[in-house]
Amino acid sequence: MSKKKWTAVDNYLHSTLVPSDPALDAALETMQRAGLPQIQVTASQGKLLHLLARLQGAKKVLEIGTLGGYSTIWLARALRPGGKLITIEADPKHARVATENIARAGLSAKVEVRQGKALAILPELTGPFDLIFIDADKRNNPRYFEWALKLSRKGSLIFVDNVIREGEILDTNSTDPDLRGTRKLFQKMATDPRVIATAQQTVGSKGHDGFAMALVIA
Repeated sequence: MSKKKWTAVDNYLHSTLVPSDPALDAALETMQRAGLPQIQVTASQGKLLHLLARLQGAKKVLEIGTLGGYSTIWLARALRPGGKLITIEADPKHARVATENIARAGLSAKVEVRQGKALAILPELTGPFDLIFIDADKRNNPRYFEWALKLSRKGSLIFVDNVIREGEILDTNSTDPDLRGTRKLFQKMATDPRVIATAQQTVGSKGHDGFAMALVIA
């Protein structure tokens, strides 16, 4: 199968199961006009995050890597009444665009955008969070995962995006720091007794990639 066909299947799924939404569509348009990299989750992946947050009954969510706030909107809409989402973004321009998109979606009261390096901000946060979504620089995935565990409780869900990287995850000799960071993440997930974890490959309009999930059990 080709990427062209994967994209066609994505388009079918989105048109059937993820109908057009004014706030989400406007967020994507704003991100594109602002010149942000088009690396946000797809519509179906955004809805998956939304469903996971609802299944968790999430009242407190942490997102590491905001980009333009597209995934943030999906997650914030799943919060229980009185819930709060904290999202961390290193790039000031991305944070401004995200804040605009979140406000347009009517979610400013539920979402706090923190601009700065995640590893500097994470020690300032107070958990536990019900769901933690990690989608930032991949070289720091192991460190983000450790912080996610510190800010979790038994039953929290940790979701990490972009872990297959066009299949390059198999390259044990790679010097790519993002790839090496993701391989270290898998090692931590496999050996840490505090979690049970799995991962899935995905194909679609964003190519060959995938995600990992870990449930905190202790």
